[in-house]
Amino acid sequence: MVGKVIVERKVKAKEVFGKPEKISEDILLELNNVEVVYDKYILVLKGLSMKVRKGSITALLGPNGAGKTTTLKAISGLLKLERGEVTRGYIKFNGENIENKDPIAIVKKGIVHVLENRHVFEELTVKENLIAANYLSPTGEIDFDYIYAYFPQLKLRENVRAGYLSGGEQQMLAIARALVAKPKLLLLDEPSLGLAPRVVEELYQIIKTINEKEGITILLVEQNALVAFEIADYGYVMESGRIVLDGAVSELKENEDVKEFYMGIKGSSRKNFRLAKYYRRKKRWY
Repeated sequence: MVGKVIVERKVKAKEVFGKPEKISEDILLELNNVEVVYDKYILVLKGLSMKVRKGSITALLGPNGAGKTTTLKAISGLLKLERGEVTRGYIKFNGENIENKDPIAIVKKGIVHVLENRHVFEELTVKENLIAANYLSPTGEIDFDYIYAYFPQLKLRENVRAGYLSGGEQQMLAIARALVAKPKLLLLDEPSLGLAPRVVEELYQIIKTINEKEGITILLVEQNALVAFEIADYGYVMESGRIVLDGAVSELKENEDVKEFYMGIKGSSRKNFRLAKYYRRKKRWY
């Protein structure tokens, strides 16, 4: 009788815990209680935790100074170049700890970071910019047809110096250069910054297509929630180095705080979230 009870309990435990184990296998990136310090004294991330599922587009939202860019740099290893360090918690990619690893080693694992403000080589042509990223390619070769299929506009301007491209074309080039590495995880920092709405719409449709066709997981940092919500599956909201809210995009769109502070919508009126006092958000979310 005792043996039967034990067996039944094991079966029930398997039923209860089997599903979470399966879900955990779908997690490509996990940050747990991460703290980041610059110059050994300046605390920027204050116990940040988040997860990114394989094949998803996850949006990380928040105002200037919230720590969004620092979060991406902690993942890509670029903190080390700015005297920053993960001092607590861990960052796991494919189940392997990568916090404070060398940036090149992290790229080789399949994480590529597209920085804010594009950072293309202005004196080089479009094609030369792509060739410059060849050392990131796992095969040592560049499939130009693969790249230009997503960015046909770059094909037409492949012999033009990058400094003469429009802002939208430069952003496309920055993402195209990242694709040379055939990444598993693409980190995009404010890709819509400074671009016209029409260009942003075109760019985000390309990002969505890359995610769907190539299965590349994307972590997208944005201030423009309306744009991010068009393509993202899940979202996190940051305030002062912490995650204060997260959920499926369908849920976040209906959240009154997100509507007011990040979508500029409250009833029939519109507001800029920068004009809202921080203590109001803090009172609601804490």
